[in-house]
Amino acid sequence: MIATAPFLLLLPLAAAPATAATCESLAKLALPSTTIASAQPVAAGPMALPQGPPVDVPAFCKVVGSIKPSADSDIQLEVWLPASGWNGRFATAGNGGFAGSLNLRPMARAVANGYATAGTDTGHRGTATDATWALGHPEKVTDFGYRAIHEMTVAAKAIAAAFYGRPVSHAYFNGCSNGGRQALMEAQRFPEDYDGIIAGAPANDFTHLLAQAVFNRQATESDPAAYIAASIVPAIEAATLEQCDAKDGVEDGVVDDPTACMFRPAALHCPSDVNGSPSCLTEPQIAAIEKLYAGPRGAVPVHPGLVAGGATGPGSWPLWVTGPEPGKSLIGTFGTQFFRNMVFEDPAWDFRSFQLERDTRVVDAKLARTLNATDPDLSAFRKRGGKLVIWHGWSDPAISPLNAIRYYDSVRAKMGAKETDAFVRLFMLPGVQHCDGGPGPTGFNGANAMKRDAEHDVNVALERWVEEGVAPARIVAAKYKISAEPASGVARTRPLCPYPQVARYKGTGSTDEAENFSCASGATK
Repeated sequence: MIATAPFLLLLPLAAAPATAATCESLAKLALPSTTIASAQPVAAGPMALPQGPPVDVPAFCKVVGSIKPSADSDIQLEVWLPASGWNGRFATAGNGGFAGSLNLRPMARAVANGYATAGTDTGHRGTATDATWALGHPEKVTDFGYRAIHEMTVAAKAIAAAFYGRPVSHAYFNGCSNGGRQALMEAQRFPEDYDGIIAGAPANDFTHLLAQAVFNRQATESDPAAYIAASIVPAIEAATLEQCDAKDGVEDGVVDDPTACMFRPAALHCPSDVNGSPSCLTEPQIAAIEKLYAGPRGAVPVHPGLVAGGATGPGSWPLWVTGPEPGKSLIGTFGTQFFRNMVFEDPAWDFRSFQLERDTRVVDAKLARTLNATDPDLSAFRKRGGKLVIWHGWSDPAISPLNAIRYYDSVRAKMGAKETDAFVRLFMLPGVQHCDGGPGPTGFNGANAMKRDAEHDVNVALERWVEEGVAPARIVAAKYKISAEPASGVARTRPLCPYPQVARYKGTGSTDEAENFSCASGATK
């Protein structure tokens, strides 16, 4: 011990980063299991991106490479480094669905705001709904499950440190859906990777979620008479609002807390002489909806059911739950792809053969440890000063919002309420569907926030918590008039309150203005 003391005293000097590198020289950087294919400057200007308008970016260094931690791995990554004005931070976003490509839009926004950033396809190429790449490739499933994000993060931080001549000061991760699963996986498995993490609508109980997806498809498609056509959904939503909207004291087209209202689809039962009407439900349809709300149940715990509200709109039931026609629901597609390619490895597998208890045991034995991010022990992340924000839309038709509450409660049970409150916040968003959309205010996350400050943007609020120790007491979200973009104008603002607090109307002033609401304890009445 005494002999090593002088060496330890010299470590800070020996480990000090060298002078900043040129962009092109990063192509020669040697990193474990990593090949850098190119490192080239990118000029400032508008960047064309998939699915949306261009984003104005500053000049930056673009590093392209691949990581191969196993013989069957090929994790593609890009690292984008602002040529000037770097804020010292590293920020990246997760992947939706089964990944298969880089999530470029949040990367562009990050570099435009002075962050070093990175992205990965998680080790395979394809669309977000395609899992055929997994057939016969267990190492690629591992890369998708947890390894790719971690490997990308380690490599990207090293590349940034080489380019700037100093290490990243703080690192942040923001993901929704599968990206939310990735977020929680990072906090649980690799607590040293990120200082602040945002997990939106997390698909963290992945094996059970996709078992539920097949269960839901069986409920609505096994019997043609049980199928819920898109034409019937507006009647379901109208009945839901009639029964539940006013429970929170404000009639605004939003069910603030679906757990405070037990919607009964039998209220829409068709008269005996009516069949196929868009304004009522048959007995098989009522039975199917009740299964969706109850969720898959059995001796093996599976997943919470759906909740009432938000059945209409772009991201609602006709997209996720029932599809525009039988066999076309998005969550059903995910479930079928998952069981065909990852679980049973049989391209001919048919959802009608699914048996809930038997097949849930099979999938858990094979893939739960690789894909599920349900570990409530976040003590390592807490010990190094990490902060975690979880959020979920109350009107999410893809992943039950009750799943986020269940995970949050499990952390509190494991670590204690006081300890959990020191580093975790959960926000439940009334009327918000899967990751975005719905009748509730969705503008609070990055480019959708009204303002880039700690009061309106969850990313800035998280940075303030990590770097200044100020926990977010509330975040003001906006509902825009036409689209998810602030440019369309603000129609409504509401405070998002840390769970289990809720936003309560003070009784005076416009119900479209956040200032007329306060965060109060307890569930809505």
